[in-house]
Amino acid sequence: MKHSSSPTISVVIPCRNERTHIGSCISSLLEQVPVPGGFEVIVAEGMSGDGTREILNELSSTDHRITVVDNPQQTTACGMNRGIREARGRFIAIMGAHNRYARDYLHASLEVLQQTGADNVGGSMICEAKSELQQAIAAAHHSGFAVGGARWHDPHYEGPADTVFGGVYRREVFDRIGLFDETLIRNQDDELNLRLTRAGGKIWQSPKIVSWYSPRKSLSSLFRQYLQYGFWKVKVIRKHRLPASWRHLVPAAFILANIALMITAILTSSMGSQLSWRWSLSAWLGLLALYSAASLGAAFVSARRRSWRLLPMLPLVFAIFHFAYGFGFLAALATWPFERTIGSDQLFTATNH
Repeated sequence: MKHSSSPTISVVIPCRNERTHIGSCISSLLEQVPVPGGFEVIVAEGMSGDGTREILNELSSTDHRITVVDNPQQTTACGMNRGIREARGRFIAIMGAHNRYARDYLHASLEVLQQTGADNVGGSMICEAKSELQQAIAAAHHSGFAVGGARWHDPHYEGPADTVFGGVYRREVFDRIGLFDETLIRNQDDELNLRLTRAGGKIWQSPKIVSWYSPRKSLSSLFRQYLQYGFWKVKVIRKHRLPASWRHLVPAAFILANIALMITAILTSSMGSQLSWRWSLSAWLGLLALYSAASLGAAFVSARRRSWRLLPMLPLVFAIFHFAYGFGFLAALATWPFERTIGSDQLFTATNH
């Protein structure tokens, strides 16, 4: 039986097929240090077929703070919005089923909200990994070279940010700028935070707000993840007519530069123009050499911080971050005029994690 009084914080978790992670996620929330007024947990369950719903039903039957609602659309944005509509709190904490949270996550978030007057606060996702490949992906996640200097990947940064992981929002934010865009399969939080900052809102990141994330377990799943990020980023840029940050354009521009120089070298070679062929070939090889040198340097820095065993894998992981994102971005641009005909959005759908 649920309490009739309204809690201070409503935790909203979109979730689908998360049997492996949902137990530790919910446990870390139920063990939170007390916050004034208490909190509730609303899980928007995307009709899972792996036993996730059964785990949630058992958890909700033993703790009145947990409510499970259906998310028949099965997408993250729809799940977030369904949870927000059900929420009773003055603050809305958007959380991920792939994460577990420090015991003072909610308490620290309230403190930072009060101290800064921000509309949304959050902290960096700290990757925790088991296999060496996961450790390499985690190292890349926290590498400025891999993520273009995105602040929310830096666990030590404190200050204004253009977006944060998850986020604890003041309830009135959603009344002012609306809910998450349900047409976006990825980058929904980035898009909402872009709307928030352009409406004069304030987003703040603090290292006091700590959570841990389990990264992808294979290179193929990592590639798909960043392919989707790049693809759906174009949707956000199209909607707002401007990128939130120019770093979002760099991977696609790098790929286009490589393609242009490669084609130029081939064409000038076939035309017998030795000078132009040498120039374009040198420029292309020079660009690749510059990227390789930067990748090796960043790999050396990351391996020194974490483990030298990761050094051989890191350049490949960096390349997947950059090229998958860039190819996804270019795919969205290429299919833009035809998307209603070929249904290109369906090629880049994603689950709720």
